[in-house]
Amino acid sequence: MPHFRLETNVSADTVSPDLPKKICDIISSSLGKSLQYCVATVVPGVNMSWGGTNEPCAQATLVSIGALGVSENKQHSKAFFDLICTELQISPERMYIHYTDAPSSDIGYNYSTFDDILD
Repeated sequence: MPHFRLETNVSADTVSPDLPKKICDIISSSLGKSLQYCVATVVPGVNMSWGGTNEPCAQATLVSIGALGVSENKQHSKAFFDLICTELQISPERMYIHYTDAPSSDIGYNYSTFDDILD
């Protein structure tokens, strides 16, 4: 169920169409989640400023049921920053990732929630 949403001011013609797949691969391997439930959304061309400039920047959110925490998020950050900063030519000082550990009852799927699925 993990979902990684990336918003960036990098133009769409610069973003590889394979980037969401690469992000899903990292979600699966870093969080230990089945690839079939991993979702990545990349939103390029956002009208965004960081520190008052329009230099390339990004913000991301990772929502997951578990597999997040103080030490885990450091590992996840390294994997995501390595990929995204390289792919989009963004300085690691110009991107945030917000981690959200969601209760299984708060994520709907297939007419129910993950609370039923994970029991």
